[in-house]
Amino acid sequence: MEFGGLKDRVWPSLGCAPPPWARGLQAKCVAHPESALPCTPRPRWNSLRKGPKPASRVCAGTGESGKSTFIKQMRIIHGSGYSDEDRKGFTKLVYQNIFTAMQAMIRAMDTLRIQYVCEQNEENAQLIREVEVDKVSALSRDQVEAIKQLWQDPGIQECYDRRREYQLSDSAKYYLTDIDRIAMPSFVPTQQDVLRVRVPTTGIIEYPFDLENIIFRMVDVGGQRSERRKWIHCFESVTSIIFLVALSEYDQVLAECDNENRMEESKALFKTIITYPWFLNSSVILFLNKKDLLEEKIMYSHLISYFPEYTGPKQDVKAARDFILKLYQDQNPDKEKVIYSHFTCATDTENIRFVFAAVKDTILQLNLREFNLV
Repeated sequence: MEFGGLKDRVWPSLGCAPPPWARGLQAKCVAHPESALPCTPRPRWNSLRKGPKPASRVCAGTGESGKSTFIKQMRIIHGSGYSDEDRKGFTKLVYQNIFTAMQAMIRAMDTLRIQYVCEQNEENAQLIREVEVDKVSALSRDQVEAIKQLWQDPGIQECYDRRREYQLSDSAKYYLTDIDRIAMPSFVPTQQDVLRVRVPTTGIIEYPFDLENIIFRMVDVGGQRSERRKWIHCFESVTSIIFLVALSEYDQVLAECDNENRMEESKALFKTIITYPWFLNSSVILFLNKKDLLEEKIMYSHLISYFPEYTGPKQDVKAARDFILKLYQDQNPDKEKVIYSHFTCATDTENIRFVFAAVKDTILQLNLREFNLV
């Protein structure tokens, strides 16, 4: 299979297999295991393709900001999408996400000292606690019933409402409320199921795709602190940086450090990236993501409790969005440099289609100038 002049020989050359959700991409993916991480990606492209190098887009942000989901949307909108066979490959990951979420809440029940209302759920919790998530490939009837009863327990619901106090995937409610459909023997993940699957990005994964005769190289990089050392020095000549912010993380703490605010960490990373000498000539596109979760959360978790400098009204979505946008704009020391900002919901294909179309012409013009075509 060929795409944009690239031969289907990238994965074998690296001695590794693509992640399950990347298999079958029309646009090729290149995953760099830590041991094979090059100092700069350009030689690999020069060896694979004649002519101008692809337009490079680094998709960056802290952990769980929506980077991989955005990349999946690029496959849906500008690539081959997800066939039935592709989506079947996500089945095990959906099951594992469900167990990961329920186990996180069961642990939090102990930490937060919340009692189960139904005594039977003590036994159900023990059953789910003993599951080895990475070995899950199916759902048993007993497990499904235990998960359903636990999710319906008022104690677990209280625990879910306090999810900012521990680490819980944004997709937990989505999957758990639809457990009956997912537990059916004929279950095949839908496109939305695929978009909601959480698989932490490690190292660097590259996605070339063809957009109006320009090869775009979208690079998804790990957002956790431990992953950044693998990539932050590797992009001396990227054309654009797409930085994703999770709007809903203003009241959450880091998975790596439970006394540091996620948004403060994201803001600091954004400043680091846009002030790096390597990125000074790169255009910056800021996607303020998870706007749907912000709209839900701002009604009961007040921004001023975490950012005392906020002076706007409580429960005001627009005021909250504007405040967070300014937080990031203020990190830019070069007032001549334009930061293109958009509010997004990475799980909403039509929203991402609209937003990406809005920035596409600007991106293409920048590329044409870079390649001396205008």
